[in-house]
Amino acid sequence: MALDGIRMPDGCYADGTWELSVHVTDLGRDVTLRVTGEIHIGGVMLRLVEKLDVKKDWSDHALWWEKKKTWLLKTHWTLDKYGIQADAKLQFTPQHKLLRLQLPNMKYVKVKVNFSDRVFKAVSDICKTFNIRHPEELSLLRKPRDPSKKKKKKLDDQCEDDTFELEGPLITPGSGNIYSSPGLYSKTMTPTYDAHDGSPLSPTSAWFGDSALSEGNPGILAVSQPVTSPESLAKMYKPQTLLDKAKINQGWLDSSRSLMEQEVKENEALLLRFKYYSFFDLNPKYDAIRINQLYEQSKWAILLEEIECTEEEMMMFAALQYHINKLSIMSSENHLNHSDKDVDEVDAALSDLEITLEGGKTSTILGDITSIPELADYIKVFKPKKLTLKGYKPYWCTFKDTSISCYKSKEESNGTPAHQMNLRGCEVTPDVNISGQKFNIKLLIPVAEGMNEIWLRCDNETQYASWMAACRLASKGKTMADSSYGMEVQNILSFLKMQHLNPDPQLIPEQINTDINPECLVSPRYLKKYKNKQITARILEAHQNVAQMSLIEAKMRFIQAWQSLPEFGITHFNARFQGGKKDELIGIAYNRLIRMDASTGDAVKTWRFSNMKQWNVNWEIKMVTVEFADEVRVSFICTEVDCKVVHEFIGGYIFLSTRAKDQNESLDEEMFYKLTSGWVSLFAAMMPVATVMPDDTPMFDPRILQELDWSQNTTSFSPAISPLDPGDGLVLRPLCTADLNRGFFKVLGQLTETGVVSPEQFIKTFEHMKRSGDYFVTVVEDTNLGQIVATATLVIEHKFTHSCAKRGRIEDVVVSGECRGKQLGKLLTSTLTLLSKRLNCYKITLECLPKNVDFYKKFGYLVSDENYMFQRFFN
Repeated sequence: MALDGIRMPDGCYADGTWELSVHVTDLGRDVTLRVTGEIHIGGVMLRLVEKLDVKKDWSDHALWWEKKKTWLLKTHWTLDKYGIQADAKLQFTPQHKLLRLQLPNMKYVKVKVNFSDRVFKAVSDICKTFNIRHPEELSLLRKPRDPSKKKKKKLDDQCEDDTFELEGPLITPGSGNIYSSPGLYSKTMTPTYDAHDGSPLSPTSAWFGDSALSEGNPGILAVSQPVTSPESLAKMYKPQTLLDKAKINQGWLDSSRSLMEQEVKENEALLLRFKYYSFFDLNPKYDAIRINQLYEQSKWAILLEEIECTEEEMMMFAALQYHINKLSIMSSENHLNHSDKDVDEVDAALSDLEITLEGGKTSTILGDITSIPELADYIKVFKPKKLTLKGYKPYWCTFKDTSISCYKSKEESNGTPAHQMNLRGCEVTPDVNISGQKFNIKLLIPVAEGMNEIWLRCDNETQYASWMAACRLASKGKTMADSSYGMEVQNILSFLKMQHLNPDPQLIPEQINTDINPECLVSPRYLKKYKNKQITARILEAHQNVAQMSLIEAKMRFIQAWQSLPEFGITHFNARFQGGKKDELIGIAYNRLIRMDASTGDAVKTWRFSNMKQWNVNWEIKMVTVEFADEVRVSFICTEVDCKVVHEFIGGYIFLSTRAKDQNESLDEEMFYKLTSGWVSLFAAMMPVATVMPDDTPMFDPRILQELDWSQNTTSFSPAISPLDPGDGLVLRPLCTADLNRGFFKVLGQLTETGVVSPEQFIKTFEHMKRSGDYFVTVVEDTNLGQIVATATLVIEHKFTHSCAKRGRIEDVVVSGECRGKQLGKLLTSTLTLLSKRLNCYKITLECLPKNVDFYKKFGYLVSDENYMFQRFFN
């Protein structure tokens, strides 16, 4: 009699097969397959396609497990290895799906993106489609919601989306290879864009291939899009406080997980933004789209008041916008008339500006200076926290290396200074008003108890530029001998010059131009302060300083001015510092962490990445711990955002700092993931993988666990499990050093404080335990996830008593929160109890809380009459 059709009570058939349900999304059909746990994923898909009997290209389809939020991409893995049973509901769905992307210029495009790729890889493919170099600087962000507009949300979104829609869809390049960032600076590269106005020098098909955008107007991504109307600007969300700005940053997607894993739906709208404010190798010849989108992001940040600027700076930004808008309209008509000579002249004019934005050298600077320059002049000094009732006091100040010394007079400069301050690691903030001739430099200098605030007042622009440039370099640990000092001075003077008001009334038209709409060029704060006619006049005054700039130069100058603002490049998050009683802000910039007052935005303390040794994340309590030199340790809890977002910003900036112009290589994705994973030692992360990669060598011989006599176990398990069969997809085994990267400390941290442990410390302790032969650290690994989910330790003590007997002690029993209820704690305790007996221990002990006494009695443990006493020397 055939048994293959007989179904058993557990749902399986007598021949060992069972039914697997798969939903085919393209057809809207549910298909049932008879399978066994030994069939591999590729075989499942083959059977599925054969059963569908639909002639179609299925090569882009893959299996998605909705319950586990997992793509089943390892086609050689079996269903058993993935832990898939008869109750699993799988989907057979395309990996590439449409996504609606809002670009930095606020325009929407439809892009087909691989929803199974990690976000970091998906963004690389998107940028390759748009011809944007250095995709590592960008990422995807969920749209922030304006809490004041909960009503009519759908209507407003639809109206906004319709207003800004571009043509599409676009097809992203095929995945499979690591994206190679094209054109890391090389003099042999072929220019792609006109350096004068950013228009393409090659056919559009070379940019976008056969995508739909090339059939429409691909150059639109390199052309500035003016604000269409004041009404459209008014609809956009404007953060009112620093806390509002911090809430925007809750929406960054995890770069190491796929879109589907983060519940992004097909046709969902996401924002493509420059995430990291470290822009490498901006080159007008190759980066017209990148420069334009960067200009657009900075423009909208200013218009939506995401970053603060003074009134004079606002008018300068408005004048640059007006100039760029005018030239953008003209560029498509005139770019073919420029000769090679014109382009060469513009190239020469832009070379210094290009270097300014990336921090390189220019041909006009003759190498580094061998002797360190010094500054010496009368400067007015003010200490607001100590001398609040007094004004600025003049001192003869000398600036040497990274320190400023203040003397009561020039004649006393050979003696002991009245004040001295080292600016290394300080915060430098400009406080300038051109019309009021105010040139102040605000310094926040780190001291043991916090930050010491000092203000410097200069007499004129030239003095201010020299001292401000020196202060900025000193804050980074550099002196005026650095080759960038002269260029920094020139940049500051250029920035100040653009803010000058033109005193010649003949340059202001008697009739205000009707093509200027100040409501689209100036932020709401200043629109409320002045009438439109007054603002227009001031914009035209400021325009005289920028009227001779080319289109690309104006955009680059706008970006440079944006970078000069005090708040530039700081990403805010709500946080509570260890020991603190109220919520504060943590600011992350490209080179430092900043503890900030949530109400004022003032810096309380700054820590430089250059002094950072390592950082750690406790995922359970969302605590980030950063260790710096000189045993400085900073811990804070992320109150309203996943700590992975904060951790990724820190690791991301470290990753970007490793870039160099001579690197003609692909993006090192593995290095990025390594620096943005659970915890990182900078030394270990930067070393070659082969020298620091932990291995699977066990702490003790695994056969000792396999050979345990499980029949001596006195504890019942339902369903039945054992050390050899702990459950589907689970393995019980000795700890190995590779478990460092499998979440061992994440699990251990759910039991007690683990501290910040470097790889060197972990491996050193592991080797010590292994050599002694008396430590049996045992773990349970979920092989589907590649993560440790439970652990316990048996320690053997050697005694002189009881005829030199051995005593066992069980410690550190902990099961990960998501795996509790699977009897893993019972299994580990039973296993180590039997192991101690096999090792001839005369007794075994453990310590537990009163609430856990009944649990351990199940294993035969008795409550001792002896008192447990201790002294704790440190935590």
